[in-house]
Amino acid sequence: MSINISLTVNGNPISMEVDPRTLLVQLLRENLQMTGTHVGCDTSQCGACTVIVNGNAVKSCSALAAQFQGAEITTIEGVADADGKMHPMQAAFKECHGLQCGFCTPGMIMCAIDLVRKNPAPSEELVREKIRGNICRCTGYHNIVKAIRLGAAEMGAA
Repeated sequence: MSINISLTVNGNPISMEVDPRTLLVQLLRENLQMTGTHVGCDTSQCGACTVIVNGNAVKSCSALAAQFQGAEITTIEGVADADGKMHPMQAAFKECHGLQCGFCTPGMIMCAIDLVRKNPAPSEELVREKIRGNICRCTGYHNIVKAIRLGAAEMGAA
Protein backbone atom coordinates (compact mmCIF):
# COMPACT_ATOMS: atom_id res chain seq x y z
CA MET A 1 0.00 0.00 0.00
CA SER A 2 1.22 3.51 -0.74
CA ILE A 3 -0.08 7.02 -0.21
CA ASN A 4 0.28 10.18 -2.25
CA ILE A 5 2.08 13.01 -0.53
CA SER A 6 2.37 16.56 -1.81
CA LEU A 7 4.64 19.12 -0.22
CA THR A 8 7.10 21.83 -1.11
CA VAL A 9 10.81 21.19 -0.58
CA ASN A 10 13.24 24.08 -0.96
CA GLY A 11 10.64 25.98 -2.95
CA ASN A 12 9.89 23.10 -5.33
CA PRO A 13 6.47 21.40 -5.30
CA ILE A 14 6.79 17.63 -4.86
CA SER A 15 4.10 15.01 -5.29
CA MET A 16 4.84 11.29 -5.05
CA GLU A 17 3.64 7.91 -3.87
CA VAL A 18 5.34 6.64 -0.71
CA ASP A 19 4.92 3.85 1.78
CA PRO A 20 2.90 5.25 4.72
CA ARG A 21 5.76 4.20 7.04
CA THR A 22 8.27 6.44 5.23
CA LEU A 23 10.04 8.82 7.57
CA LEU A 24 10.56 12.41 6.47
CA VAL A 25 14.34 11.90 6.49
CA GLN A 26 13.93 8.86 4.21
CA LEU A 27 11.77 10.86 1.81
CA LEU A 28 14.40 13.59 1.65
CA ARG A 29 17.48 11.38 1.40
CA GLU A 30 16.25 8.34 -0.51
CA ASN A 31 13.39 9.61 -2.65
CA LEU A 32 14.59 13.16 -3.33
CA GLN A 33 18.38 12.55 -3.11
CA MET A 34 18.83 15.44 -0.64
CA THR A 35 21.59 13.85 1.35
CA GLY A 36 22.61 16.96 3.27
CA THR A 37 20.09 15.95 5.91
CA HIS A 38 21.96 13.32 7.92
CA VAL A 39 20.81 10.33 9.95
CA GLY A 40 22.80 9.96 13.12
CA CYS A 41 20.78 8.28 15.83
CA ASP A 42 17.30 7.40 14.47
CA THR A 43 15.87 8.50 17.85
CA SER A 44 15.67 12.33 17.57
CA GLN A 45 18.50 12.84 20.01
CA CYS A 46 21.44 13.97 17.88
CA GLY A 47 19.81 16.61 15.64
CA ALA A 48 21.75 15.73 12.47
CA CYS A 49 18.43 15.29 10.67
CA THR A 50 17.04 18.75 11.51
CA VAL A 51 15.11 20.53 8.75
CA ILE A 52 12.74 23.49 8.85
CA VAL A 53 9.06 22.68 8.39
CA ASN A 54 6.61 25.55 8.08
CA GLY A 55 9.12 27.81 9.83
CA ASN A 56 10.03 25.49 12.71
CA ALA A 57 13.03 23.22 13.24
CA VAL A 58 11.96 19.56 13.13
CA LYS A 59 13.99 16.40 13.62
CA SER A 60 13.06 14.45 10.52
CA CYS A 61 14.25 10.99 11.62
CA SER A 62 11.25 10.31 13.83
CA ALA A 63 8.45 11.96 11.87
CA LEU A 64 6.41 10.27 9.18
CA ALA A 65 6.50 12.03 5.82
CA ALA A 66 2.70 11.75 5.64
CA GLN A 67 2.43 14.10 8.64
CA PHE A 68 3.73 16.89 6.43
CA GLN A 69 1.13 16.82 3.68
CA GLY A 70 1.07 20.33 2.19
CA ALA A 71 4.04 21.51 4.28
CA GLU A 72 6.83 23.86 3.27
CA ILE A 73 10.16 22.15 4.03
CA THR A 74 13.63 23.68 3.85
CA THR A 75 16.71 21.48 3.97
CA ILE A 76 20.36 22.52 4.11
CA GLU A 77 20.38 22.35 0.29
CA GLY A 78 17.77 25.11 0.22
CA VAL A 79 19.34 27.78 2.43
CA ALA A 80 21.98 29.15 0.03
CA ASP A 81 20.99 31.74 -2.57
CA ALA A 82 20.09 30.52 -6.05
CA ASP A 83 23.43 31.84 -7.29
CA GLY A 84 25.28 29.67 -4.77
CA LYS A 85 26.07 32.42 -2.25
CA MET A 86 26.06 30.90 1.23
CA HIS A 87 23.38 31.78 3.74
CA PRO A 88 24.80 34.11 6.43
CA MET A 89 24.65 31.26 8.96
CA GLN A 90 26.60 28.95 6.66
CA ALA A 91 29.19 31.67 6.10
CA ALA A 92 29.46 32.26 9.86
CA PHE A 93 30.11 28.55 10.51
CA LYS A 94 32.89 28.70 7.92
CA GLU A 95 34.31 31.96 9.29
CA CYS A 96 34.29 30.82 12.93
CA HIS A 97 35.42 27.25 12.27
CA GLY A 98 32.13 26.03 13.74
CA LEU A 99 32.63 22.55 12.32
CA GLN A 100 35.17 19.79 12.18
CA CYS A 101 33.99 16.54 10.60
CA GLY A 102 30.84 18.29 9.34
CA PHE A 103 28.39 15.50 10.16
CA CYS A 104 26.33 17.58 12.62
CA THR A 105 26.75 20.82 10.69
CA PRO A 106 23.64 20.75 8.45
CA GLY A 107 21.33 20.03 11.38
CA MET A 108 23.15 22.55 13.56
CA ILE A 109 22.80 25.25 10.89
CA MET A 110 19.09 24.51 10.42
CA CYS A 111 18.56 24.68 14.19
CA ALA A 112 20.52 27.94 14.32
CA ILE A 113 18.51 29.54 11.50
CA ASP A 114 15.28 28.64 13.32
CA LEU A 115 16.67 30.03 16.59
CA VAL A 116 17.74 33.33 15.04
CA ARG A 117 14.48 33.84 13.17
CA LYS A 118 12.70 33.62 16.53
CA ASN A 119 15.41 35.38 18.59
CA PRO A 120 17.34 37.81 16.35
CA ALA A 121 20.05 38.59 18.93
CA PRO A 122 20.43 35.47 21.07
CA SER A 123 22.68 35.49 24.10
CA GLU A 124 25.37 32.85 24.50
CA GLU A 125 23.22 31.17 27.15
CA LEU A 126 20.18 31.05 24.85
CA VAL A 127 22.25 29.64 21.98
CA ARG A 128 23.65 26.92 24.22
CA GLU A 129 20.16 26.09 25.49
CA LYS A 130 18.60 25.92 22.02
CA ILE A 131 21.31 23.74 20.46
CA ARG A 132 21.24 21.29 23.36
CA GLY A 133 19.34 18.83 21.15
CA ASN A 134 22.05 18.88 18.47
CA ILE A 135 25.08 16.79 19.34
CA CYS A 136 28.57 17.47 18.04
CA ARG A 137 31.14 14.85 18.94
CA CYS A 138 34.14 16.75 17.55
CA THR A 139 34.08 20.20 19.15
CA GLY A 140 33.60 21.76 22.53
CA TYR A 141 30.76 23.89 21.06
CA HIS A 142 32.71 27.12 21.62
CA ASN A 143 33.14 27.85 17.90
CA ILE A 144 29.61 26.68 17.11
CA VAL A 145 28.18 29.17 19.61
CA LYS A 146 30.46 31.88 18.23
CA ALA A 147 29.33 31.03 14.69
CA ILE A 148 25.63 31.16 15.59
CA ARG A 149 26.03 34.54 17.27
CA LEU A 150 27.96 35.88 14.23
CA GLY A 151 25.35 34.37 11.91
CA ALA A 152 22.62 36.09 13.93
CA ALA A 153 24.35 39.44 13.52
CA GLU A 154 24.80 38.85 9.78
CA MET A 155 21.19 37.70 9.34
CA GLY A 156 20.06 40.90 11.07
CA ALA A 157 22.27 42.99 8.79
CA ALA A 158 21.06 41.26 5.61
